[in-house]
Amino acid sequence: MIKSGILYLVPTPIGNLEDITLRAIRILREVDMILAEDTRTSSRLLKHYEISNRLISHHVFNEHKAVSGIARTLKAGKSVALISDAGTPGISDPGFLLVRKCIEEQIQVECLPGATALIPALVISGLPAEKFVFEGFLPPKKGRQKNLTTLASETRTMVFYESPHRLLRTLEQMATHFGSERACCVCREISKIHEECYRGTLQAAFNHFGEKSVKGEIVVVVAGNK
Repeated sequence: MIKSGILYLVPTPIGNLEDITLRAIRILREVDMILAEDTRTSSRLLKHYEISNRLISHHVFNEHKAVSGIARTLKAGKSVALISDAGTPGISDPGFLLVRKCIEEQIQVECLPGATALIPALVISGLPAEKFVFEGFLPPKKGRQKNLTTLASETRTMVFYESPHRLLRTLEQMATHFGSERACCVCREISKIHEECYRGTLQAAFNHFGEKSVKGEIVVVVAGNK
């Protein structure tokens, strides 16, 4: 049985619904409530595994106001699980503010091991993986050019998340700042039916994805500066 008064961070599949641990399923069934980034998305997963616990919306637009109330709920002895739409909560997803609040309030936090997009993309990229830097999403506007200029001299392999509609812009800007011949790997729809992994230079990747309609979740892995 799970313990009371604990916040559980529960990774969920990034694509294939089978990519969830037995422990995660048990925790989600036993907690008093589940906080979900998008209740519509999470409902499909929970229905698939016949989990009918109380589901509450917890996302970037309400988490600042919600963390104190959730902390009080935990202190009252309730158990709470936090999940995101896909992957591990807190990694480019809501979670950090709640975890910080729980630590401040001396509330126990446990994070289950599980799915995340950045590690599979890094491992299958063919680029050095013993040392790497995870940058998440680049700023959409302000600070974007500054970030890229700073990262141009980074010697470790770099991992980025990106949205389909910004992919070409990102590859073009990376080619400008890092050099068009810098090696990269673009992974799309990891673990899903239409999974794609393109390896080549930044310029070649730009050309490849410029010739097609790009959809799905994307991870861009870029070689460090040699």
